[in-house]
Amino acid sequence: MTEAALGITRSILGQPWHWRRTSAEMGGESLAPDDLVTQLLLARGVARDDIERQRTPTLRGFMPDPSLFRDMDAAAARLADAVQAREAVTIFGDYDVDGATSAALLVRLLRALDVPVGAYIPDRLMEGYGPSGAALVKIGEAGSKLVVTVDCGAQAFDAIAEAKAAGVEVIVVDHHQCATMLPDAFAVVNPNRLDEDAEAAIHGNLAAVGVAFLLGAALLRTLRARGHFGDRPEPALIELLDLVALGTVADVARLTGFNRALVTQGLKVMAKRGNIGMAALMDAARLTRPPSASDMGFALGPRINAGGRVGKSDLGVRLLTTGDPQEAADIAAELNRLNEERRAIEAAVLDEAIAASASCANAPVAIVAGEGWHPGVIGIVAGRLKEKLHRPAIVIAVDGEGIGKGSGRSISGVDLGAAILAAKETGLLVAGGGHAMAAGLTVEAGKVDALGAFLNDRLAADVERASGDKSLLIDAVLAPRGINPLWCEAIESAGPYGAGWPAPRVATGPVRIVESGIVGTDHVRLIVSGDDGARFKAIAFRSAESELGQTLLKARGRKLWLAGRAKRDDWGSRPAAELHLEDAAWAD
Repeated sequence: MTEAALGITRSILGQPWHWRRTSAEMGGESLAPDDLVTQLLLARGVARDDIERQRTPTLRGFMPDPSLFRDMDAAAARLADAVQAREAVTIFGDYDVDGATSAALLVRLLRALDVPVGAYIPDRLMEGYGPSGAALVKIGEAGSKLVVTVDCGAQAFDAIAEAKAAGVEVIVVDHHQCATMLPDAFAVVNPNRLDEDAEAAIHGNLAAVGVAFLLGAALLRTLRARGHFGDRPEPALIELLDLVALGTVADVARLTGFNRALVTQGLKVMAKRGNIGMAALMDAARLTRPPSASDMGFALGPRINAGGRVGKSDLGVRLLTTGDPQEAADIAAELNRLNEERRAIEAAVLDEAIAASASCANAPVAIVAGEGWHPGVIGIVAGRLKEKLHRPAIVIAVDGEGIGKGSGRSISGVDLGAAILAAKETGLLVAGGGHAMAAGLTVEAGKVDALGAFLNDRLAADVERASGDKSLLIDAVLAPRGINPLWCEAIESAGPYGAGWPAPRVATGPVRIVESGIVGTDHVRLIVSGDDGARFKAIAFRSAESELGQTLLKARGRKLWLAGRAKRDDWGSRPAAELHLEDAAWAD
């Protein structure tokens, strides 16, 4: 058990606050006051002798040899054959951000290699997830006998068999968990294959776009070895890292190891605005400064996703591959509009899902189903439900024919993807797959209860263990005056932050609440004052009806410790900072 931070063993949310890294774990060493980045890196599990490599993550320092992965060399050689023969290739992508960026990366690379290449993104409502045999055969009949699936295909046994029978070769580039058997494709490149060795398996946290980037590197290396670039320029793969960064962050991949290098370098490429579509997307999101990982997750990613959720599924790929500024601006504006529409649909489904969750209040996994729910928002709603209930959640939209499309989100320590695959193997699901933190499924409405019983039985112990370990991890304590832009700037060099590499969480206080109120639909906004005379803003998102929000709204006059993440606030006439609240505790 780590040391209690500030002596807080039970906060307003009923959890202890612990130091992310204790003095004992630091070995009693005394770090210089200005060595903040080193402290943050050590607290995130970096070994002291690896500090410098992690301080500035580069591709050279983290990128594995693509040949490490099974079928990679075969896939690269087949694509190299297509390049040299100028053979038509189709990239078949999923309709989410990871699929869109993976498809865009390979389309742009093959286009630069003078290959006739197109993209096919299935319609979420009409075709569902992943490749169908009908779609692959249709692509072949249209003249493309080589298809590369990205962010899908690991479970497409029947579809790929049908394609092979029709003379269509399929290369699968995926990252979702695999079954013991693999589809009969020309190649299956996936770090989560069960037959990968340990050295390759450590890259199982790659998003599909990261795997696609490695395939691109392997392809260029193969062409180079064949002398293909003797009289022609070699495409600069590094210029596509903005796509890799966006897909990696939006897919909530862990930002450790190679992923962290991809995102760090991808942010630099994105800041140059070399991709016309990406620049138009940033303009639509009113993002004028250099983007951060947070911007990709909360501003750019949702807009790309909106096309696949409630609009045309191929809008994201079209935006990210166009060279026409006017087309880019038009698509970005449409995605912006669709994102607003998505928010309204999401809010309505979330309200119904929360009400339905009362029926599984004591279950380890919250599974809710409803008729008429838009399948394009169920993944987001599942994430919101998980945050509210602090346990895995699955949201299922049932159509008029009694078939449910479900999406699930998990908590750390609970492998939902493996459980969904196990449910599929027992016959409870029509289809299903995913990874540890997220999964998708298709289920007959009449089997939803049986699915719930199976998952609750399988995951109960894991959920109990993960919930029992719950505590709020604190990186540092700041005086109220320390919540300022200088702190926000100082911590940036230990980023980028995201899943698996959390932004520093600070505790500050004691403070008194000067003003409080609700902004937006359910956010609690505060102005607080510390004993040092400093004032700053704080906000607790989506908390107006929660215990934390209600306590804060009624806490005037009493002293509090606050915990959260300090963020720059650029809305005023001069730079400031605000605290994004996650918890609070009484200080008197």
